[in-house]
Amino acid sequence: MTLTERQKMQAGDWYCCQDSELDVLRHRARVAVHQHNTAPPDPAAQLSPPLAGLFAAHGENCLVEAPFHCAYGLNITLGRNVYLNAGCTILDTAPVTIGDGTMLGPNVQIYCAQHHKDRDLRVQGLEIARPVTLGAEVWIGGGAILMPGVTIGNGAIVGAGAVVTRDVPAGGTVAGNPARPLTG
Repeated sequence: MTLTERQKMQAGDWYCCQDSELDVLRHRARVAVHQHNTAPPDPAAQLSPPLAGLFAAHGENCLVEAPFHCAYGLNITLGRNVYLNAGCTILDTAPVTIGDGTMLGPNVQIYCAQHHKDRDLRVQGLEIARPVTLGAEVWIGGGAILMPGVTIGNGAIVGAGAVVTRDVPAGGTVAGNPARPLTG
């Protein structure tokens, strides 16, 4: 049995991102994101209906400020009381799980796709998807970038502008590029 590119992506195998089925799913996400980003503000609203229908799952009292961007949406799971500030981007080629009470500052970027290092294969659109997981009550500072495959433990803090290339333990604080633990 031959796997589709979407099945390969979901299995964490190398896949071609230049695939018609994946194009359709990305278009679906762009439509929902556009609807979310152009909706009038509603102070009583939580997660907008377009995003609620797009995401894999979400808890109560989630708020995603506009503008927002995601690649597929269907790989994003939000816990309860999650807050994403304006300008967040989630390239969810793999599962992105954001735990209860977690807050992302403005312009946080979460990347799951890693493109092939071999130029010839990269030009063919080959990439591999690695999940990103944020525990409960995590705080991600504005402009931080979370790279493919990282896990941020419960209660951890990522400083503004940090580039996180490795896991952050529960309760840890990291900052810088690449992000390093802060002590004291």
